[in-house]
Formats: sequence, structure tokens, C-alpha cells
Amino acid sequence: MTSTSEYKALEAKYYMQIVNRRPMVLVRAEGTRVFDNDGKSYLDFTAGWAVLNIGHSHPAVVKAVQEQAGLINQMSNLFYTTPQLKLAQILIDNSCMDRIFFCNSGAEANEGVSKLARKWGKLKLNDAYEIITMNNSFHGRTMAMMAATGQAAYQEKWLPLMPGFVNVDYNDIDAIKAATNDMTCAVMVEPVQGEGGVNVPDDGYLRQIQDWCNEKNIMFIVDEVQTGMGRLGKLFGYQLYGVEPDAMTLAKALGAGAPLGAFLCKEEFSVLEPGDHGSTFGGNALTTASGAAAAEVIVDEDIPSQAAATGAYVTGKLIALREKYDFITDVRGPGLLIGIEMTKEIAPDVVTEAESNGLLLNAIRPTILRLMPPLNVSRDEVDEALEILDKALEKVTD
Repeated sequence: MTSTSEYKALEAKYYMQIVNRRPMVLVRAEGTRVFDNDGKSYLDFTAGWAVLNIGHSHPAVVKAVQEQAGLINQMSNLFYTTPQLKLAQILIDNSCMDRIFFCNSGAEANEGVSKLARKWGKLKLNDAYEIITMNNSFHGRTMAMMAATGQAAYQEKWLPLMPGFVNVDYNDIDAIKAATNDMTCAVMVEPVQGEGGVNVPDDGYLRQIQDWCNEKNIMFIVDEVQTGMGRLGKLFGYQLYGVEPDAMTLAKALGAGAPLGAFLCKEEFSVLEPGDHGSTFGGNALTTASGAAAAEVIVDEDIPSQAAATGAYVTGKLIALREKYDFITDVRGPGLLIGIEMTKEIAPDVVTEAESNGLLLNAIRPTILRLMPPLNVSRDEVDEALEILDKALEKVTD
């Protein structure tokens, strides 16, 4: 059997060194648990970065992928294939959207919706092309999406940035209004900023954006790459805030582990024509079979409601933990996208200590931990995870 050190040596020899990997080599997963090459088990409270909303290797997804692999994996979008139609119907029937295009990732979905917005601006707004996005947002790592992402750390190495994106402060409708001009075609916002720190919008903020976009006839786009498919306690995050965007992007949990993204829009904004956009692998039979199986489980078993209830339980437990550790200043985030903010820069050390005791967490800032477990995580698993977190916080602050 190949040893852990041998796997790491292979990675060091062949892979571009652009990832600071965690020390374990993972080889198997089931539900909320993953297992490393040495047989150790970990509770996974990262869920593949908010990807595995119904857990690792869910039986419905495994069955769908196995069956589809024996039928047809990939054909050009020039031809009809059936799994993408099933997934499209589930998403459209359960949202305010009318049309969908499948792609391969969140960055690609956001690129596609940006093209949609520019085409809208060209047709309806006298060639307007600028899209307003928010500081501390995250929309992807392509050249265009780094310009859309309002974080200097993702931008400074790649200057000059692609033109056409204007970054303003989150939770500030006046900043959006001030940035709007004759060249503005859209506003794009995450319902809750995940990578930016699990930043939650003020009451009425998304409604104010919708109203402003309606007034100016510009597109209101929500980036639901991280918040979609039940993560916030509703199937889509925008539903939590009582708004109806004109367009939406999805990825991460959409494919249930398969690389799959999508952008959706209302009929009025469906302005792309044959030849305007495309993707060789976008919405291929294998990835959409996986996505359709997962979406069916999420809708039929009302997984978003489970996320809301379990999220409230986790938050309650974390608030109690805040009473024990006065350096914890905030616990925030709806559903099961939860941020823990601290005054001490100990988040990376907490992640390392928790891993040694069988829990996977994420540090998105030196002072912020992020929890994003599968949405069907059990209460017993939550209790086990928070006990490990408690011990890790105690250990690193001794």
C-alpha cells in the first residue's frame, strides 16, 4: 500500500505548488466523515467547501452517477441529453427564474452571467457594460472575476485588472447609488458573503438593491455559488430575504461533488442567442445526473429546513461557547454557513488542533473560523464537533 509520505512526495514532484495543503491524505468519505490513508476518521465541517450539502457519497448520487456512467457521459450541447433537462426543471420550478445555462464552475457561472448582463446593457442601455460588485466579495479566480471580487489580496498580483467592474462597500445602498452611471448594466451581490467573512446583509439591503435596479432598469444578480441549494435554510439564499433577482449563479453544491455550475435568469433578461455563449463540458450528462439526484433529495426531503433548524442549534451552542471564551466576539450566519469571529489571531492554530482530534474546519481570516458541514449533519455529530472545537480553543489559548 502506498504510504502517506509517498503520496506527498508524488504531489511535491508533479503538482504545481499553489496550494498549502493540510497534512492528511484523504482516501474515502461517507456522510459527514472522511478517512485518511492511515485510517483516521474526521468529521468534515467543510463539506468540500460547501459542495456536499447532502454529505459525501450520498446513496442517491452514487446510484445516479453509476447508472449514467453506463449510459452516456458526454456529448456536445448540440445534442439533447436528458439528465440536464431533469435538473433544469427542478431548479426552474423551485425558483423565480425561467431560463438556465449549465457550465463547469462558480467562476464560469459568474463569467457567463456577466456576459448576459453586458448583452442586456448593449441591447437595452445604450451599450452599458459596467457591473457593480461589493468589497469583500468573492466571485472566482479568472481574470474577469478577480476584477469582480472586491478583495485586494486576490487582485494585486494581477494588475491591471480587466475593466468593467466597480467594487463598493457591502451593506451600503448609497455606495451602489453613487457608483451607478450611464455605463452601469448590473449589480451583482452574494446574499451572504462566504469567503469575505460570513458577512450577513442588513435588514432590507437586498430589497433596496432590487428596488434600485428596477428603477434604473439594470440587472439585479445574486451570486449563490456558496449560498445556494439549501445552505442558508432556504433552497436559494435570496428567498431568505424576500427578493426576486433578475439572474442568479449556482455551483458548488449544485453538482453534489461533480464539477457543475449554472447561471439562470428571468425570461425578460434571456438575451443570449445561438453563438453568444457555449461550453464543451457544461451540463454534461454525468455531472447533471449527479446534480439532479442531489437536487431531488434536497427538495423532496426539505433539506433546507433541516439546515435552518440545525443551524439554529449550532449557533445556540456557539453562543454558549462565546460565554466561556471572551475573545469570541461574534457568531453569525443563517442556516449552516456560520462564522466565528475572534479578537485573537488564532484561527489557523484552532484548525490544526481540531484536525488532530478529528474535525475539519476552515479559517477564512486569522480571526475568523467558518463552519459549513453537510446540511443533513446529525445533532450527535454537531455535539461531537463542538466538543472538539471547545477543546481546540482551550488548547491554543492556554
